[in-house]
Amino acid sequence: MNNPFEEIEARLSSIENLILDIKHKSQPVAPADQPEQLLSIQEASQFLNLKVPTIYSKVSKGELPVMKRSKRLYFSRAELLGYLKEGRKKSNAEIEQEAESFLKKKGGKNE
Repeated sequence: MNNPFEEIEARLSSIENLILDIKHKSQPVAPADQPEQLLSIQEASQFLNLKVPTIYSKVSKGELPVMKRSKRLYFSRAELLGYLKEGRKKSNAEIEQEAESFLKKKGGKNE
């Protein structure tokens, strides 16, 4: 007759291996499925690579998108990313393309 403790240990080991397999095979959740991530002022400071007093200054000037609840400030990660993208400078090729597009539209209206 088999030792019941050995059988229990073997089953526990099997269960442990299955759990580890599931853990390592888990798929990351797509960003679209995740709810919007809100950041504290410290997290926003790290995300933007700015000091906390600079964040407060930009908020008071209306430069940063912010949500306020009682005395706390919350920042949307997506909105902060949009803020960063607004500061993107266009390449010379993009500027030239926009100029050509504008001139074509303007030339078509005068004719």
